[in-house]
Amino acid sequence: MKKTIQRKYAKLIARVGANIQKGQTVRLFINADQYEFATILVDECYKAGASRVDIDWSWQPITKLDYRYRTLKSLSTVQKWEEDRLQLMTEELPCRIFVISDDPDGLKGVNQTKMQKTRIARYPIIKPYRDAIDNKHQWTIAAIPSFAWAKKVFPELSKRQAYEKLWDAILKSVRVSETNDPEAEWAAHNDNFKARCAWLNAQKFERLEYKSANGTDFTAWLMPEGRWCGGGEYTLSGVYYNPNLPTEEIFTSPAKGRVEGTLVSTKPLSYEGQLIENFSITFKDGKAVSWKAEKGESLLTKMITMDEGAAMLGELALIPCNSPINNSGILYYETLFDENASCHVALGAGFNECVDGFETLTNEECKAKGVNESMIHVDFMIGAPDLSITGYKNGKAVQIFENGEWAF
Repeated sequence: MKKTIQRKYAKLIARVGANIQKGQTVRLFINADQYEFATILVDECYKAGASRVDIDWSWQPITKLDYRYRTLKSLSTVQKWEEDRLQLMTEELPCRIFVISDDPDGLKGVNQTKMQKTRIARYPIIKPYRDAIDNKHQWTIAAIPSFAWAKKVFPELSKRQAYEKLWDAILKSVRVSETNDPEAEWAAHNDNFKARCAWLNAQKFERLEYKSANGTDFTAWLMPEGRWCGGGEYTLSGVYYNPNLPTEEIFTSPAKGRVEGTLVSTKPLSYEGQLIENFSITFKDGKAVSWKAEKGESLLTKMITMDEGAAMLGELALIPCNSPINNSGILYYETLFDENASCHVALGAGFNECVDGFETLTNEECKAKGVNESMIHVDFMIGAPDLSITGYKNGKAVQIFENGEWAF
């Protein structure tokens, strides 16, 4: 892929995704084999006004070695230098940029129980620092291809051909080409989100019902003070940024513990470097009570039982089948893309910003209004060509989705 278009993409990440402010620090999370793109992106961060760019390198083969050789106690311990960095993050409020390029099967064979126990042990120490920066800083997730990921997506092609084809698909999904103005296209894209959100927020639905011939038959109640969001967001200090590149979703958080029925997945879920496929989850009294999967069922179980909130839903997201990523016909095996091809829900944590007036509320007050809390937030896809979604208020039904498309 030409360096010129990679730079154009890097500029989009820095200026539209993160919207780095002059003098702001940046933390970049990226895989070690992506050092060439990291160099371009760091350059664009400084050109956007960053005062300092810190890089957190990662590499799946080393992660596998950590889980093979380190003890559970060692993996679970949050070192003092880690807490010092987390504390610095709450003071500096840096832009955080996450660049994804992992192999979807890259952690296959890792001890799932050890991984789960590690996350459970570390979470209570890390959580207060995360809460302290919630909605106070910009962050964005983007992606670039790796050879392993590309071969998973396009197994029939050579490594180089697959790599170039995945680059093309990613750039198209984020509205970057050699001839266009991606910043202008993202401005128009965000305007469309605002119009859809305005209509949904005006309806003040009490509940939504989902139905599909594949077995999805599900109802979710909404918070009275809930609101729909999509596209760009504002920090509490008023800086506009785009958390996901790409994004096609309009979303809200349902009322904690108020969902019933069965949801059937329509795309594989890549979780912790492993795949869960062809699964369904049944909810009763707000919690997942049974589930099954053709592949990865034990991993699904560990995910749902991670903590009390992991068995509840934190997000409902609406995306029509007639959307650019779905129309590409590509299964990415990466949630950032696959969730934007399909209506989806998320197990685990909800979003404080999905509560009207959250800006003046504490984290505890948002949770009291019905925002779910958990150490996980895992999206899985439920969109289908015949999916029907109906909103209800005061007994009146309003069609939101019909045959997988917007009904308004």
